[in-house]
Amino acid sequence: MNTELYRPWFAHYEDFVPRTVEIWDKPLYSMLDVAAEAYPNRNALIFQNTRITYKTLRERAELFAGALRRMGLEPGQRVAVMLPNLPQTVIAFWGVIKAGAVVVMTNPLYMEKELLENMQDSGAEHMILLDLLWPRVAALRDRLPLRNFIVTNVGDALSFPLNWLYRFKQARQSGESIPYDNKNVFEWKTFCKGAQRHTEPIADPAHDPVMLQYTGGTTGQPKGVILTHANLGTNCRQVLDIINVTAETHHTFISLLPFFHVYGLTTGLIIPMALAATSLPLPRYVPQDVLRVITRHKATIFPGAPSVYISLLQQKDLARYDLKSIKICVSGSAPLPREIFRRFQEVTGAAILEGYGLTEASPITHINPLGRQGQKENSIGMPLPGTDARIVDMEGGSLTLPPGKMGELVIQGPQVMEGYWRRPDETASALRNGWLYTGDLATMDEDGYFYIVDRKKDMVLVGGYNVYPREVDEVLLEHPKIVEAVTVGISDDVRGEVLKAYVVPCPGESLGKADIVAWCRSKLAAYKVPRLVEFREELPKTIVGKVLRRVLREEEERKSDRRKNRQAGQKNASSATGAEPRQGTEQAARERL
Repeated sequence: MNTELYRPWFAHYEDFVPRTVEIWDKPLYSMLDVAAEAYPNRNALIFQNTRITYKTLRERAELFAGALRRMGLEPGQRVAVMLPNLPQTVIAFWGVIKAGAVVVMTNPLYMEKELLENMQDSGAEHMILLDLLWPRVAALRDRLPLRNFIVTNVGDALSFPLNWLYRFKQARQSGESIPYDNKNVFEWKTFCKGAQRHTEPIADPAHDPVMLQYTGGTTGQPKGVILTHANLGTNCRQVLDIINVTAETHHTFISLLPFFHVYGLTTGLIIPMALAATSLPLPRYVPQDVLRVITRHKATIFPGAPSVYISLLQQKDLARYDLKSIKICVSGSAPLPREIFRRFQEVTGAAILEGYGLTEASPITHINPLGRQGQKENSIGMPLPGTDARIVDMEGGSLTLPPGKMGELVIQGPQVMEGYWRRPDETASALRNGWLYTGDLATMDEDGYFYIVDRKKDMVLVGGYNVYPREVDEVLLEHPKIVEAVTVGISDDVRGEVLKAYVVPCPGESLGKADIVAWCRSKLAAYKVPRLVEFREELPKTIVGKVLRRVLREEEERKSDRRKNRQAGQKNASSATGAEPRQGTEQAARERL
């Protein structure tokens, strides 16, 4: 690795942006302590008809920590939190950390196989979950390492009279009863009764884990990423340094992105805490609910994903809602189409900041802020303060490439993980000489702005040429009648691989394969034009809106396997009857093209 430092982005930082960052050297929960002391009566959470101040949030988190310790939890143990975005999720998150334990944020959508793998890998001994999820967990109870369960429901987040109405409705619905025994299965509303408030000292914030955050699994088996108090705390500081926002100005966040995903956790729970801001948690995405909450509570900061911004702009009654209170939008997880960027900016008047990150970096490493240089289209922006980034050669990963050359993006900074949980080989592959190898192909320009080209694993070899599906995706998304699109490489008998485009047309629009091919031919070299096109109503995505190319590739592989099995069966049948096959494989493949 060429270690000579080259940081052209410094010349384009605003004057208020520091070149380095002060490393977070305290327990992460000190954010809550500071906010509760400085702004005790400021609302930390607003959910339906419930308001929780910072003073109350701190008290409830510490009582929850005390109840966990009384239950038998020991510092360092893993605690699974399997909840949607509710006030209980925030209380549980800070309570677990106050108890000195390690949080394992768990996707409530996990099915049996995923839940087993996640719990067995993490070794979580305790779980906080929603009552609606109990049947799924109870069916696996004998195979899980979990010993204790704290069960809550949506009614626990509501105040009178909505809590009574919810429980009345729930009582009328038949369902599996939960065997509360106050020994291993606890009811949320009674769990903390009689407990002493507790805050466990953290000996080494720089190395003590605060979370096991599992990767999204977009490229395979999810891995547990070990994040420390310093990782998450420092990353929060880095973001606030570059966007120049402080707690002196009272902000209100739309906490729509799921807390069990690191992007949603950071932008919807941790950063609001650092700003003593008010969070508006939304347990599920309903466009009308989002618009109503923004209008009613005058939200000022809106972290989202491209799929969310696209969906909101499609609402027929969008003009009824006042979204002008929003000052900052943050978009991540996937590229935001330029047309959507411009339209959402027109509707809100907000600054829209696109960024880049990954679970292994807590998660944010780059941001494309408004500044003296201005935002650059299709760029993920500049590294955060205290973060170094390089483009290295794809073969050995040791040669730093000059501006304009494409290679693998590698990152170094205080937000980079300690490693993967119980995976030393994969840790050694990802962390080399202090640098995190992201697996993303990118370029850097002369000003120090970075541009993602594609995932290293997504590159497609078409007739001997390298094709990067993301480039084709961006061309498709420029089409005025396309709302979503993604391209994947699939195996082909003649060319090795060919491109297939999956397209979601805008509502009410009609498109054919010829339209897609003609559009791409006008903007791309011939070998980059998709040979196959499939129209769909929606694309498979992660919970934060990142399209799962892997799922589409696996679908194609299964189709290919079935096709080969049919052909093998037909060949065997022909041999048995003495008939000759109609065409050779290569000839058939050429005719399809």
